Amino acid sequence: MSAANHREGSSLPVGDIAQIFILALIIATLSEWLGPLPIELGVGKVVLLPMIWALLIGLTLGLLAKRMPGPLKLSLQSQHLAAAILSSALFLFIAKLGLLVGGSLPKLAEAGWALAFQEVGNLVGCILLGMPVALLLGIKREAIGATFSIGREPGLAIIGERFGMDSPEGRGVLAEYITGTLIGAIFISIFAGFVTSLDIFHPLALAMGAGVGSGSMTAAAVGAIAAQQTPEVAQDVATFAAAANLIATTVGTYLTLFISLPLAVYAYRILEPLIGRDRKSVGEDPDAAIDRDDAVTAVHTPNLGIGMRISSWALVGLMVLIGNRIGFDVPMMEALPGVVIIILAVLVGDMIYYATKRKLPAVCWISLIAMAMTFPMTPYSAEVAALTGKVNFLALITPMLTFAGLSLAKDVPAFRRLGWRIVVVSLLANAGVFLAAAAIAQFFVHTL
Repeated sequence: MSAANHREGSSLPVGDIAQIFILALIIATLSEWLGPLPIELGVGKVVLLPMIWALLIGLTLGLLAKRMPGPLKLSLQSQHLAAAILSSALFLFIAKLGLLVGGSLPKLAEAGWALAFQEVGNLVGCILLGMPVALLLGIKREAIGATFSIGREPGLAIIGERFGMDSPEGRGVLAEYITGTLIGAIFISIFAGFVTSLDIFHPLALAMGAGVGSGSMTAAAVGAIAAQQTPEVAQDVATFAAAANLIATTVGTYLTLFISLPLAVYAYRILEPLIGRDRKSVGEDPDAAIDRDDAVTAVHTPNLGIGMRISSWALVGLMVLIGNRIGFDVPMMEALPGVVIIILAVLVGDMIYYATKRKLPAVCWISLIAMAMTFPMTPYSAEVAALTGKVNFLALITPMLTFAGLSLAKDVPAFRRLGWRIVVVSLLANAGVFLAAAAIAQFFVHTL
């Protein structure tokens, strides 16, 4: 991608911006209209929610771009733009969760030990489930990068600094990143929904398991879990997942660096001689190699200026209003004040993020601002909670995954070259994080 595309959002082609905005609006509306589709699977079931339709429709448009007529033809630049808008739009979901958390802080305080210890599941779950399978499949040092975390942006940075992105560990974390980007949300939604249907875990334990440190994956898991609960429990699911996700995206990053990565290296050294197969490292196989250009292309998104960020929040707000009306029968004008409050929380948090020279992640500031708005001791907190309560958090998830779907096709070439073995390992690592955190939280949740 040219240097021009690295500049602020003002340099982005107007045609690409209009195309992505219009397509996203149409896809999200259509997906909400299609509604959920439950599928029975023996002892359990999965529910394909509107957010999954939105992701699949967007992905299909990207994959078939060359065969599509002009208005539906997604260029590579448009797909990168969709990824940038997704990163910005996820702030609205974070703000909504923060608003839920603020009013529930007393209840969360009672769950202090559960929230604290479930993060251990995030640290070891990937390794426990992913590493043995990786070695049994013949994967070598790539297994370290693929199983030490769920491989989002902090994981890329940690491995890149420690080993370099052209190392086997770098290719492993890239595989985890691309797998999570392309199918992580779909997989965790189906997996979390199936586990929920088994009635093994308490809904709040599952909620804490959903807070994996990835906005889109957390949103997908929360949606799948909440869809099988009463409205009251669904609200608690979102609240506890938000708290767990905040821990994972802040403290969890440092714990990953100092605990999870050394543990993955140690596990590899111990287990590889015992159960590893005599297979070439992915890095030694020319047909499976991932070069540096692929790595850069897979993770790059253009920077959005303040004007584009505000425009994206306004567009997502409109999509939320439409989805809230179709899916939950709340009139658009009745939900509008709540959507405006959510956008204001994001705007204030974003301004503080830049004013403090980005020393803390923007999601932290946005979460804190949103929580403060509904904290019981804050003036008018009850009124804010009532207004934002008219915006169902599930209505916020579909727009998120709409942009995710529109951005995914750009990563498919690199995804294919990674090979099925490391993809299996990546999905197992994601499942391991969810299950381990939920299992740990289950020990404490009975006291809530």
